[in-house]
Amino acid sequence: MPAVPVTDMASSPGGRLSRRRLLELLGLGAVGTTAAATTTACAADGRGKGGGKSGKTREFHGAWPYQVPPKGHFNLMSGVTDSIGLGMYLDLIFLPGGMWYWKEQKWEPLLGKKWGFDEKASTFTYTIKDGLTWNDGSPITSQDVLSTFMCRRVMRQTEWQFVNKLEAADEHTVVFTMNNPSTVVERYVVRAAVFPHAMYGGFAKRATELFSGGGSLDDAEGKKLNEDVQAYRPKNPEKEVLTSGPFRYDFGSITNAQLTLRKNEKGWGADRINFDTITVFNGETTDVTPVVLAKNVDYATHGFPTATEKELISKGFRIIRPPTYAGGGLFLNLDKLPEFRDVRARQGLAHAIDRRLAAEVGGDSYKPVRLMAGFSDILVPQWLSDADQARLNHYEHDQDKAASILTAAGWTRRGGSWRTPQGKPATYEINYPAEYFDYVAAAQSIARQLKSFGIQLNMRGVTFTQQPIDLDKGRFEFAMQGWGASSAPHPHFSFVAAFFTHNIPIAANQGGKGIAFPLTQNTKAFGKVDLEKVVNEAGAGLDEQKQRQNVAIAARAFNELLPIIPIEERYGNNPALQGVRVKEWPPDSDPIMLNAPYADNFTTLLMFKGKLQPA
Repeated sequence: MPAVPVTDMASSPGGRLSRRRLLELLGLGAVGTTAAATTTACAADGRGKGGGKSGKTREFHGAWPYQVPPKGHFNLMSGVTDSIGLGMYLDLIFLPGGMWYWKEQKWEPLLGKKWGFDEKASTFTYTIKDGLTWNDGSPITSQDVLSTFMCRRVMRQTEWQFVNKLEAADEHTVVFTMNNPSTVVERYVVRAAVFPHAMYGGFAKRATELFSGGGSLDDAEGKKLNEDVQAYRPKNPEKEVLTSGPFRYDFGSITNAQLTLRKNEKGWGADRINFDTITVFNGETTDVTPVVLAKNVDYATHGFPTATEKELISKGFRIIRPPTYAGGGLFLNLDKLPEFRDVRARQGLAHAIDRRLAAEVGGDSYKPVRLMAGFSDILVPQWLSDADQARLNHYEHDQDKAASILTAAGWTRRGGSWRTPQGKPATYEINYPAEYFDYVAAAQSIARQLKSFGIQLNMRGVTFTQQPIDLDKGRFEFAMQGWGASSAPHPHFSFVAAFFTHNIPIAANQGGKGIAFPLTQNTKAFGKVDLEKVVNEAGAGLDEQKQRQNVAIAARAFNELLPIIPIEERYGNNPALQGVRVKEWPPDSDPIMLNAPYADNFTTLLMFKGKLQPA
């Protein structure tokens, strides 16, 4: 993807406005069942201003798309669209509890001090470090955590599928009571940015009163609260927006082209980080390509075309290819296209498309989805037994088989063109984020293939900031968008992305139904299934072995029902420049380089650890 997709149904700050945003989706990953220890890393050498060569300001240059004010704003609450959240850089502005090492399967605590489950009490206890402050010097307390998660509840964030009560045990400890215990709660809580009570306390108070009084987000009062949280805009960001991390927005620096983050000496970790400022260049792939080629960017996660990648290599850039555990998929609007409510029509379509051809455009960074399990092929062997893997339909490219399936579903083909069971010509519009070269090319490939098969797709590009919103509102027929979850290693998060994110449960935030895929379905494998329950049970409980059984059910249900059709799985093609502003990057063999770039980005972690050095 240009940057890439996934989720956030429960989207991360900034809303579902880019693939990166989607890949951050859920921004959370499950780990086992226990807590992490306190941080012990030492401060890095040469910290503070005036370090580096000749006492110059030590700059890091990155790139991320953002909306410029007044459309862009500083209500960073999860699920609110158009906020200037800056993706991977948000962790440096608003601290989360910690970040996860994907290979080593351990936490790097940040705001958090310790956390863990009490299986008997069905609770998750989360303690933040004491002595930490917001940039104005006021203490960060459990009240900030409470207000953050009450507002996340208003924004329908997925941890509330597992949690039904929240209370402070002391000034630094919050206890989450789980009505549906799950190891994924750890990821949801620890990877969530904590926002100030000073900004969100009023909304949190209203939420507490609403839910304690038996109200819900479907009530008039609940809908109004959701609308009010989304409509909130700090009037004086410099004073109102309190930040906790080692960097802070320079609010006066924001232009269409770039913005600056400056060292917040009161932020935790500021003494470790070896850079004084971070310049973030604005834009998607086409916008930032000239800036990157001019060596004005040290690292970027955009999805650059193969030709650009070759040019970058010739200019001395290193291309880092971390797995994203996600990719591009085909979405169908079942409200507008009743012919695809029949699962056979979706299955036939999957057979009609050669995923290998559609993925080839990305070169080394794109691979066709093979197993069709609803989560990354890379992770399937870790979660599904050989027997369960053998039950998966790979939907091999076979247009004769596709024709047979569609015919059985009541479709007819005359003169080489298909008609639906309702007698209408099988002609549709496919939309895609216009700035994402890979989605554009994949959509073009799919359109060519289906045209030869007898289904006509008319192409329509929509700007990347609007396309996911249109999808949620149901303003599409066919669409290319993100599937999978680059944000977390547990399959549960990918199933949330598939069944919830651009579907009825989360699309409701935009007033629509998205793909309008009902969550109660009949299956050959399991009979009638409640997919909301299936998805939640995939991450339910504190016993990973039992979770594996539930993950297998969810994977087989996805594989049969195909709520979306995964097409490609993406690996990053992240250009990294060294010797200009950054001394050097770790080798590919370093375990940290296996972190998903849209979740626990290795650049951010390297900064927090003091391991990224200026040139």
